[in-house]
Formats: sequence, C-alpha cells, structure tokens
Amino acid sequence: MSTVRLSPTSYVVLGMIALRGPSTPYDLKRAVGHSVGYFWNFPHAQLYSEPERLAAAGLLTLSVEDSGRRRRTYSLTDSGRDALRAWLASPTDEHFQMRDIAELKLFFNEVGEPGNVPTLATEQIKQHQERIAVYEAMVERFGGDPASRPRMITLELGLEMEYAALRFWTALAEGDLDRLRRARERSTATPGAPTSE
Repeated sequence: MSTVRLSPTSYVVLGMIALRGPSTPYDLKRAVGHSVGYFWNFPHAQLYSEPERLAAAGLLTLSVEDSGRRRRTYSLTDSGRDALRAWLASPTDEHFQMRDIAELKLFFNEVGEPGNVPTLATEQIKQHQERIAVYEAMVERFGGDPASRPRMITLELGLEMEYAALRFWTALAEGDLDRLRRARERSTATPGAPTSE
C-alpha cells in the first residue's frame, strides 16, 4: 500500500463506509446529505473522486457490476479501518472552525446600508428555527433507538450550536445584545446555570 495523505473528506468516506457497509458514491452522497452534511460542508463531487483515490491507496476495495449500470461499490479494507481508527484516536488540536456567510456579512456591516443588519438577523432567525425543527424531528424519530445513540451525541452538539445562534440573532434583532452578555456572566459565575433569560 502506498502512503497517501488523508483529508477530512477521506475520513468522511472511510467513516460512512464503516457505518453503512459497502457503498456506491451515490449512496455516500445520500448518506452524507442526511448526516454529516449538516455540519461538515464540502463539494459532493469529492464523494465520487475520493473513493477511487482511497481504493488506489489500498484503504478501500472496489467492485464493479458486470452488466447494467456497472455501479462501482466500495468496501473498507482492514488498512482502511485501521487508518480510520487511528484518526479517531488521535488528538484534535485544531480549534473549532465556522464558515458562516451571515457572520462574514455582519463583520462588514458598517460598509452596507443601515437596514441590512436587521434584515440579516430576521433571515438568520428563520433559518436557525428551521434547522432546529429538523434536528428536533431527528431526536424525536431516532432518540429512543439504542443503535442511534452514538450519533445522537453529535445531534445534541448541533442543537446547542443552533440554539446559541438563534439566541444571538434574536437578541440582535431585538437590539438587546446586553441580555446575552448578562446571561454569559451569570453562567460563568455559576457553572451549569442556564444561558438564556
């Protein structure tokens, strides 16, 4: 097996195949769209090219149908599973990254028109409310399933982030960012205290 540099997308592919079993690139695209795609965004075209690269490196095996659509199905090799497990066990020293267009627009708001920020806040409130509804529906649907419990942890983190963003944009829309500051001060003075009023 040749040494290959693995990217986060490589680990997404390896991890999805580890969870789902043998998968076509289309299977991966659908699975990512209903799972990690909510919090890890990348061009889905990579789900068609990356499995081939990982197969060439010996981390996946490839089987192609003899007839019909000649679908390409990838399976995890022992080396692929070892690489995935080593990555999962390695320390994560990178700080949380967020690429949020709304936050970028907010940063440059003084260059725009005065009405842009309230409009942006209103749009963001709606988007975060919609995402919260999607996540809460997932909790309702899968929360009682013991097999889903390990993945529900990630969903809880997603909900916390969405609620935090909703609190921020709501306070901004209401012109009351001081309320958020006071709530933060109380929660740091009293660990475990709620962060909203």
